[in-house]
Amino acid sequence: MKKIYLDYAATTPVDKRVLKAMEPYFSEKYGNSMSLHSFGQEAKLALENSRQILADLLNARPNEIIFTGSATESNNTVLKGIALAKKSGHIIISSIEHPCIVESAKWLEKQGFEITKLPVDKFGMVNPEDVKNAIKENTILVSVIHASNEIGTIQPIAEIGKICREKKVLFHTDASQSFGKEPIDVEKMNIDLLTASSHKIYGPKGVGLLFIKSGIIIEPLLHGGGQENGLRGSTVNVAGIVGFARAAEICQKEMKRENKKQIILRNKLIKEVLKIKNSHLNGPPVGEASHTEKRLANNANFSFDFVEGESLLMQLDMEGIACSTGSACSSFKLEPSHVLLATGLKPEQAHGSLRVSLGRFTTKKDIEKIIKVLPNIVQKIREISPFK
Repeated sequence: MKKIYLDYAATTPVDKRVLKAMEPYFSEKYGNSMSLHSFGQEAKLALENSRQILADLLNARPNEIIFTGSATESNNTVLKGIALAKKSGHIIISSIEHPCIVESAKWLEKQGFEITKLPVDKFGMVNPEDVKNAIKENTILVSVIHASNEIGTIQPIAEIGKICREKKVLFHTDASQSFGKEPIDVEKMNIDLLTASSHKIYGPKGVGLLFIKSGIIIEPLLHGGGQENGLRGSTVNVAGIVGFARAAEICQKEMKRENKKQIILRNKLIKEVLKIKNSHLNGPPVGEASHTEKRLANNANFSFDFVEGESLLMQLDMEGIACSTGSACSSFKLEPSHVLLATGLKPEQAHGSLRVSLGRFTTKKDIEKIIKVLPNIVQKIREISPFK
């Protein structure tokens, strides 16, 4: 049986072109970038070239990019680093953030910081006016995810950033899902801090980046040998960073073509799945002018009445199809998705969710296969469902 991978929002395979760029830095150019000899300087050159590539893609300066071990580390560094530098204050996040933002905010709340969670509408959209109204005199940071990892909603980041800039409040966005899929310009979008991840864009796992606009003071979480301008002590993962930069270059070059292909396949999938009785699309609708650009090209999130999500996943896996019920970081939790609950779904509806995320190597046959088997699986589960 051919296996079909439709969980690209969780992680992606490393592109062969990326692997080729990385290979020399495992066994030939293996120096420590902090070493003064030629081996170290060779690694340092590769590191700084990669930093320049990623900075250019964001319209940032190289000294504004630091490399981390993951998007989770970057997000923790932003919230905790800003909070520790300010020592007190008020932080605003949205109600559909990734768990690493939510849990960081919870931890800061225990340390005495005030946290506000912004509501979203039924499509998972944050209203910029809610951001404006939530900002107080002691607000030190606003963090709103650029594109939802679960329902694909693309937020009005430039508008939110403009409000924060006018209010002189720092603005961070978690762009882990959008970087490499949507154009990002930190200047035009009024972004002060931004998180991105390598393994979401066909690069290696274990590498993230954090954009920190010049002049922003942030307390590092990792102290050590002065790497990354003293903001992230640890021996630098040169091979991973080279792969990250190469993956980002490829994404930038092929973005329009990939998005066009994925939108066609995704819309076909949505059209056919919604023919299943009592099925629903979560997140922004497609095919409507007002919402067409507000959903990631590769994302489709469904909920099915009287269906339990984990059963759905197991049945699909038996057919050789890999999907998800939500964030991969939360896939072993039995609670319903906080993102879906925030959009107004009832717990039993959120439990019956299915996230299908397409990618570079998804084919028309892959989509036809899930369209063929899904209706029978849903019917089979409903026949034995305690929800029914």
